[in-house]
Amino acid sequence: MSLPPLKTRERLSEVRYEIRGELARRARELEAQGRKLIKLNIGNPGAFGFRAPEHLQRAIADRIADTDPYTHQQGLPAAREAIASFHKQRGTPNASPERVFVGNGVSELIDLSLRALLNPGDEVLLPSPDYPLWSAATILNDGRPVYYRCLPENGFLPDPDEIAQLVSSRTRAIVLINPNNPTGAAYPRELIEKIVAIAARHKLLLMSDEIYDSILFDGAQFTPVAPIAGDLPCLSFGGLSKVHRACGWRVGWAVLSGDPVASGNLHHAMDLLGALRLCANVPGQFAIDAALHGEDTIAPLCAPGGRLYEARRAVIESVAASKHLQLVAPAGALYAFPSVTGDAAKGFDDHRFALELLETEDVLVVPGSSFNVPYRNHFRVTLLPQPDDLREVFRRIEHLLDRHAEHNAGRNAGQSQAVA
Repeated sequence: MSLPPLKTRERLSEVRYEIRGELARRARELEAQGRKLIKLNIGNPGAFGFRAPEHLQRAIADRIADTDPYTHQQGLPAAREAIASFHKQRGTPNASPERVFVGNGVSELIDLSLRALLNPGDEVLLPSPDYPLWSAATILNDGRPVYYRCLPENGFLPDPDEIAQLVSSRTRAIVLINPNNPTGAAYPRELIEKIVAIAARHKLLLMSDEIYDSILFDGAQFTPVAPIAGDLPCLSFGGLSKVHRACGWRVGWAVLSGDPVASGNLHHAMDLLGALRLCANVPGQFAIDAALHGEDTIAPLCAPGGRLYEARRAVIESVAASKHLQLVAPAGALYAFPSVTGDAAKGFDDHRFALELLETEDVLVVPGSSFNVPYRNHFRVTLLPQPDDLREVFRRIEHLLDRHAEHNAGRNAGQSQAVA
């Protein structure tokens, strides 16, 4: 006799994470058949030949004998001191080791902090497009995502007036992702000041995802939120995964700044939740001081001639040469978010396009609507492959979009003849 299927949490039906979802599963099936794919779905530097800097590797190797025991739930004291010192240099108010939380990547800390903050039905203001983990963590912690638009015609920057209009009696926090994933937008100081003013007016927590803070191009500037927020409670998130190319080490941190009295309950809640998971990965924490206070290894990659810069150049030039694509050039982060326009965009569906691109051209991208936008004519690619590989990817994309445009033009011509 067969057993009935186990029921799972109903709210999981509201969660989307296409970066590692259905298309990625199909890609694995095709690879098992012997197909050679170019996968641009995930910002995973190690999968594209990048290595964590040697001085970070040495920092772990030299202390590996000290990594067997659990450590404090908020992280190794020396690691928290290094993070606090880094934030003091930025001007973060009240940055101290006691207000630093080290986690198994920023992903864990996003979930943990929202679990500490939200009661059922509470709202979180999120950018659209967003990194979908933010939406998922809000939903799974019984909150409600409310999206403020970051429109391509505005350089993917939000409108503070729209953010202000979205605040309700249930709003608890405003999330910023800066530099942004998936668009690469870098927020100017004046914009951040206006968002901080909204948070201050309504006594909201600011949550600033700054995991790409040093990945910037063509003179773009990164402005941290916490120094502008001042006494207003603010959580600033960073880690080793992107700037330091150490995704697999799972080392992230959150710094709780602002008035300690106003944020005291949140601090205690996060400490409790951190204790319930015992501690974060210990070996990787020994690399934090070397990462934040040692040699800068990301700037050369982002400068002209550097691999990330040239990869970005390849995407920008490929889109400029396309008959079917437009792009707001990314100012930072590791992604580009092109849009499909013209004849190719008629009846365009980003999921169907991504699947067809995978099946016919052996290229895996992420549909734009996976990032919680209402439109369906964008897709995301990572800038991590070699520049020549990206040029080849866009040749294949252009080939597929040519077919879409020809099909639409033929259908329109047929309809015109029928009307005549």
